[in-house]
Amino acid sequence: MSDSLDTRIRDEIDDQVAEAFDAYLADRLAEPGPLRTALATKRNAKVVLGTIGLGALTTALAPADVTVICWIWGAIASIDVAFLLGARRR
Repeated sequence: MSDSLDTRIRDEIDDQVAEAFDAYLADRLAEPGPLRTALATKRNAKVVLGTIGLGALTTALAPADVTVICWIWGAIASIDVAFLLGARRR
């Protein structure tokens, strides 16, 4: 009897936690973030998509050294994040 009750209570708690987490995620997704804001203004989206395109091109042309490719994409990610956060403040 005790095991059945424990199992039922655990299932009920799991369901409540899942519902609360779903509600939290729905609220977070409704908030405008820097990427969503950038995509809403096409000028910013062009910059981000342009850097990603250049990153793909340089990855294709880069030597087969993983370190070089990681540095390229790290620089691109840093530039994009700085640009998006700067655009968000305006």
